[in-house]
Amino acid sequence: MIEKEAMYKLTYGLFVLTTTDGEKQNGCIVNTVSMITDNPKRITVFVNKANYSEQLLKKTGICNVSVLTESAPFSIYRQFGFASGRDTDKFAEGRYETSENGLYYLPEYTNAVLSAKVIDSYDYGTHTLFVAEVTEAKKLSDEKSVSYEYYLNNVKPKPEAAPKTEEKKGRWVCKICGYVHEGEEMPDDFICPWCKHPKEDFEKID
Repeated sequence: MIEKEAMYKLTYGLFVLTTTDGEKQNGCIVNTVSMITDNPKRITVFVNKANYSEQLLKKTGICNVSVLTESAPFSIYRQFGFASGRDTDKFAEGRYETSENGLYYLPEYTNAVLSAKVIDSYDYGTHTLFVAEVTEAKKLSDEKSVSYEYYLNNVKPKPEAAPKTEEKKGRWVCKICGYVHEGEEMPDDFICPWCKHPKEDFEKID
């Protein structure tokens, strides 16, 4: 048996990965960015293949990684993590700056930005592992980097308990983003409107 809660105990950060198709810029939330060598400075980035940014990074080979801090509000995670860049402009709102590679990064709620150029990639089923050489690195603040555990405990909205007056009305909460669906039953093809996860990632609230 594999318990998801056990996997959550691994130490992760949270980052906004930005890239481009050559014209439109896009971004998504990732939680696995690590330094792999010091000289030259290289990083690894795992990106889910379901993310539009994964396709764009394969195409252009350049990216920025904005390191999120504990001050980042839930709106940042919703903006970059719960919508697809295929049909959404991730940069329609907010304040952004441009690094030397021409890509946007977040100057707020971050403590550093790394610009990188992909030198290799590996297919791991659901995710692609990108190896990239850092071309620019800039410290933005001394704020503490956010961990995935901190996000789950302090930022991600908690599902509301079902009112006793509505005991007969079913409520289902998405274990990924906290979205609550009302209804005694859930359609088999239901997709979360926030994070796009399927019915299997919902649990019923008693």
